[in-house]
Amino acid sequence: MKDTNKLVLITGASSGLGFELAKLFANDGYDVAMSGSSERIYDSAQEIEKIGVETYPFQADASTYDGVENFWSFVENKNRKIDAAVLNVGISIGGAFLDNDLDEELKLIDINISGMVHMAKRVAQHMANNKAGDILIVSSLSATLPTPYETVYGPSKAFGFMFAEALREELKEKNINVTAMLPGATNTDFHHNAGMDSTYFGDENHKNDKELVTKQGFEALKNKIDHVVCGDKATKKEAEENKTTAEDVKAARHAKKAKPQ
Repeated sequence: MKDTNKLVLITGASSGLGFELAKLFANDGYDVAMSGSSERIYDSAQEIEKIGVETYPFQADASTYDGVENFWSFVENKNRKIDAAVLNVGISIGGAFLDNDLDEELKLIDINISGMVHMAKRVAQHMANNKAGDILIVSSLSATLPTPYETVYGPSKAFGFMFAEALREELKEKNINVTAMLPGATNTDFHHNAGMDSTYFGDENHKNDKELVTKQGFEALKNKIDHVVCGDKATKKEAEENKTTAEDVKAARHAKKAKPQ
């Protein structure tokens, strides 16, 4: 660690968007405190360290209060100022609402909403004491439309989007920036992990490049923009069209893409 290095906290950093964002922050000279649900987080941290920064990896279950709190305590005990935070951890569940397991859907809410709010509380209070900081909340393009066959996921990301916008306004007077990141479908394991291989989203040809997506989110945070839709021109066009398209039309369109074949 260099004495001049800043520190970023990133949840869900083992792989996917969280890991790509960790690389961007590391290349910008940030040390990285990073959490993940499996032991993979330690291998990912070693990859980030090759960039020349210090990492603080921590394995935690983001669906539990203790999992979130233990990661926060782990970082807080480093006695370092947290300059930036990326609240990225999130999961989806594909399939029909009637068929999906209730416990799994409640776990999704615990991760995507409860855990995110929990960590945001700790981070925001820390940054308010320091009168400075940047928070990136990873939502989704799904926040802009109903998501049949991902029926709980979309609303959880809509919560994250509006939460970020509200928190942004509150924290302005504390010199804290909050940016919401809304990626379109991206070439990570996200949809595979959601059991959606047999859907439109299982085809990698329909996906945005994860390096492009994370670069757009990172730059939006650095420029203190309130929110950014991340992806190619088609993704950004879809987000614009969603503002004026009827909800039932958007729901039917998403259902065709997400319904298992």
